[in-house]
Amino acid sequence: MSQPSLFAGAQWTVSRLTRHLSQVLEADPVLQDVWVRAEISNLSRPASGHIYFTLKDAGASLKAVMWKLEASRLPFPLKDGMAVEAHGRIGIYEVSGQYQLYVDLLRPVGEGALYAEFMRLKSMLEAEGLFDPQRKRAIPELPKRIGIVTSATGAALRDMLNTLRRRLPLAEVILAPSPVQGADAPPALVKALNSLILQSPDVILIARGGGSIEDLWAFNDERVVRAVAESDVPVVSGVGHETDFTLTDFAADLRAPTPTAAAELATSITIFDLRAEMENFEQRAYTAISESLSSRRLEVANLQSRILSFSPARQLQSERQRVDELSRRAQIAQTHRLALEASQARGLAKRLVALNPFEVLARGYAVVTKADGSVIRQLSQAGAGAEIHIRVTDGEFDAQVGNRKS
Repeated sequence: MSQPSLFAGAQWTVSRLTRHLSQVLEADPVLQDVWVRAEISNLSRPASGHIYFTLKDAGASLKAVMWKLEASRLPFPLKDGMAVEAHGRIGIYEVSGQYQLYVDLLRPVGEGALYAEFMRLKSMLEAEGLFDPQRKRAIPELPKRIGIVTSATGAALRDMLNTLRRRLPLAEVILAPSPVQGADAPPALVKALNSLILQSPDVILIARGGGSIEDLWAFNDERVVRAVAESDVPVVSGVGHETDFTLTDFAADLRAPTPTAAAELATSITIFDLRAEMENFEQRAYTAISESLSSRRLEVANLQSRILSFSPARQLQSERQRVDELSRRAQIAQTHRLALEASQARGLAKRLVALNPFEVLARGYAVVTKADGSVIRQLSQAGAGAEIHIRVTDGEFDAQVGNRKS
């Protein structure tokens, strides 16, 4: 055994060596496109959505990981002990230094041929535009007639009928029974679908329960897929379980994860929604009628008031009140006038009294007249020696003018 040199070149770090090995593996085209047949063990599904498991056979084991995106596309559930064929690339997880298979595709052992045919048909029909989202039609919210294509004896029919009866018992359900498995199923499914279309339903449910890829293969048949895509009536596909995918799902206007979910999606408005809406309409109608009646009552009251205002009795009462008012006003006016005239009369009486000659004589004045009775107002009217007549308040007497003084 040779002694290692103490003066060897630079040593590798673990990280650098692991990275180098990773680059070597990734540079090998064979290891970047491998199919591995093995049995699944140590299956783990953390909250991240990734899947971690071990692929093993009688002589060895290989760590494997499937990222969330690829895992979400799995058409079947995984479980420990399942024999599978896994496709992917070999790489190294540098943190732990272990090599593992990064899986992008899984299929059960023995289903490889069916899966290859599934992918071939999918690519061909997709290229023709049968799966184009622009072809999809909206599912009516409140269908009156619902068609169902499924087995008449399967649990899927019972589940769908229970769901429809609970959610929308007003809808008419038309069943076109058909086998959903085996060689006779595809033409029978096409015939049932076409017979339903002739009855003009609002929506068609095509469904069955879960199963293996062989059990569901009728819904991958090209004839069935084309019939669904060409249907004049919107189609909801509810084939298998949530993880099952068929070509019918891609061709349908809406894919449901289960038959029960298909019935739910076909009845987005339920009897409970209709009852709530009816109660709302009733309340709104009651409110509107109450407001209308109140308005009409007010209008009637106004009309009655107007009619009463034009009635002869009301007018007579008004005229009577007017007469009373005029009489009161006339009486007040007459009283005022009489008081005014009395005041004026008293004033005139006072003036007459003031102008009464006798009143003047009573104050010490006298009326002097000539013998002819003319009143002497000026000194020149009475010469010396003239006979005059004098009247005072309590009598009269004669006199003769003596000397005059100017």
